[in-house]
Order: sequence, then structure tokens, then C-alpha cells
Amino acid sequence: MLTITIRRAFLFLLIVLFTIPCTDSTSVAATAKPSSYQRSIIDYRGRIHPKFKKIARKKTKYIIVHTSEAGLKSTLNVVSKGKIVRRKRITYGGHANYVIARDGRTFRTLDKRYRADHAGLSMWKGETDISSVSIGIELVGYHYMEITDRQYRSAGALIDILQRVYHLNDQAVLTHSQIAYGRPNRWFKKSHRGRKRCAKNFIRSKAGLGSGPSFDPDVRAGRLTPDPELAVILYAKRVAPSERVGTNIITAKNVAWTIAGEDYNSPNTLYKLPNGKIISGDLIEQKIGWKYIPRQTVVMLNQPKIPRKTGPIKTISNGLTAWTLAGSAYNRTTTFYFFPNGSVKNGSQISDWDELPPRTKIIVGYRNNGKVSRAKPPSKIAGGRYKHHTTVYYFPNTSLVTGNFVKSFRKIPSGVQVYLPVKKS
Repeated sequence: MLTITIRRAFLFLLIVLFTIPCTDSTSVAATAKPSSYQRSIIDYRGRIHPKFKKIARKKTKYIIVHTSEAGLKSTLNVVSKGKIVRRKRITYGGHANYVIARDGRTFRTLDKRYRADHAGLSMWKGETDISSVSIGIELVGYHYMEITDRQYRSAGALIDILQRVYHLNDQAVLTHSQIAYGRPNRWFKKSHRGRKRCAKNFIRSKAGLGSGPSFDPDVRAGRLTPDPELAVILYAKRVAPSERVGTNIITAKNVAWTIAGEDYNSPNTLYKLPNGKIISGDLIEQKIGWKYIPRQTVVMLNQPKIPRKTGPIKTISNGLTAWTLAGSAYNRTTTFYFFPNGSVKNGSQISDWDELPPRTKIIVGYRNNGKVSRAKPPSKIAGGRYKHHTTVYYFPNTSLVTGNFVKSFRKIPSGVQVYLPVKKS
């Protein structure tokens, strides 16, 4: 109980320090009072699928933290309405009790009393079906990217409240990557840890939590085979979790399983090869073979369909988010966002990632080389690459066009912005 008392004092200080005045009613209510935080929670329970059966848990032993591996809109839809694969509904929602957006807003998607189907095939201390004895919290985002400070603040406040209600200590707060396990596959000959990677990037101290378990009880007991990568992140000493987030890009050591876990061969997991070709996970074996996936292939999780080829210009729509389109470069100064209202920002100038409007266009790895004028025609700004398919022109009417599609460079009006790719070092 002393650990919890210390943590609550830390949490109080953390919330006070990070309190940000808000005038927007949709923004998270940053406050030191749990009652005020509770009032800020958005009630989303009415959106749950009518066929979902509510079952009250008989006991609550754990709080499980997830990363949703999707954007806010997609996360809320799946958590409430269920999963659809190949246009067929396979579940009826109820996949979490709470969802926390990247700006800190908290959604109550299912009353905390009820069993949320969030843990799937899981085991902890020999006990299976962890969903029946736990509360599920989804943090919007991906396990290979940083969790925001606002999410940590809200998660800390929510976890503290739930711990008080169910008399749970910090050891009872676990991540999905810790409890999920899988059956034998091409990487593991026996039942194994590591079926899910979600929330492996969760840094407990940032949510005001004390240290978690120092070892995996099911691996130690021989019930499961360890996942080497997760074992280092979750249990090895002297390893900074913030340095072990990883990316969604395939390398010699960062293979499909390391990035996607059991979703490596899902039709909703897309692989973007270095040549720009996109193949869904269920077709990789047939098209190229798992052993031959080239390095620098980008893995995109929970994608509704294969996006059409658009060259360097990407568009946020149909479930595609900044994180899936830009990867770890989503918030860099070399990633530009062109909004439908005509405004342009680079990744470092954006804070509200959950509310990027549909039809926002993105280019990754670019710099703004200036505007066209009489003194600076395209050929002077871009040199010999002014007609190239990687050179991007942004017109005052908000249209974004690559150089190979510009009909007449002589008629390009003054004020058109020219973007050129950043040279890779």
C-alpha cells in the first residue's frame, strides 16, 4: 500500500505540472481532482453493437493497457462495433472499457463492470482468459511509436481511479504484450509469448506507476517459450524502454513477426515494398515468400484496403492515418500536411493528431524550396528536376501536383510552392 500512496502523490504532482488551460470543450480536462477527470470522460457506451452481450465480471484482478494500432476514428469504431475482415463482420464490439486519444481525451466505451473482449488468447501466472478478470484500456496509436504525454497523464489518472475501486496494486497493471500468447508458428515451435506487441512502448513511470513484474511467470514455469525481443524490453535490467520502441520498417533483425506479431499474415496488414508495391499479409507467401521480404519494407497495421498508388502524395481517408502513411516520420519537419482549408503545416507544428481532417494530403521527406515568381521560375527553383515525378507543386487553389503532371510550366502562376525531396545522407 505504501507504493500506491507514493504513486498517488507523484500522480498529483504530475497532473499539476502538466495542467494545460483549455477553452475547447472537446479537449482533455487536465486537473488534479479525480472527480473533475471523471466528469471529463466522454460517454461512448451507447455506440456499442446491439448484438454484443454484456456480462458482468465476477472479479477484477488486472488492468490491461493496449495500444490500438489504429487512429482514433478506427479505434472507436472497432472497439464499439466490432471487427470486419474482407467485408465480413467477425465480432460485435466490446473490445475495451476505455479508449484514450492521443490528445488525452478519455472515452468510456463499456461500463467497467462488464467483461470486455480485449485480451484474446492470453495467460498470466497460469490463468487463461484474462479478459474475464481484467479491465481493458486502449491507447490510440501504435506500439512502434511514442505514447503522448497527455495520454500518459490521462492513463495515470484513470488507472489510479480503477485501482482504488478494485483495490489493485501497481503489479496488477500489465500490458497486452505481457499477457498475450500464441500457438506454434513459423517462428516458434511451441506455445510462446509475443503474440501481440501492443503497448510494449508503454513506460510505466510516465503514468505514475511503480515497477512492474521483474520476470514472466509463465516463461519461468515452462508453460510458454519466451519472445527474445519482448523479454529484453519488458524484463531485462538497465534497458531504457523509451529506447526500445522500434519502428515499422523491416530490417535484418526487425522482421514481420517483431513488428506485427500474430497479425503478420493478416489481410489488414499491408507491406509496402521499397519499390512502392503494396501487398497484404495474407498474400506475401504466395507473391514473394516470407524469407524474401526486402529490407526497408514498411509494415502498416489495421488497414481497411490496399490504397491506390499516388506517388509521393498520400491522402488521409478510409482509415489511413498520419502514422500509417508517414511512419515514424509523422511529426518531423520534413513531413508536410496540406489541409483541405488551404493551410500547410509540417509535422513539428501539429499537436492534435486525432483530429486531422479527411482529405488532408501528406508528403514525407521534403523541404519547401520557395514560391514561383517571375524571377524564380520552376526551372530555377528545382533545376533539372522541375519536371520530375518526385517534385511537388502546391497551387493556390489547394491542388497538389507532381512535376510530371504539370501541363504547362509557362503558365504556372506566381505563388505556387515548390517542394523537393530531402537528400538522404
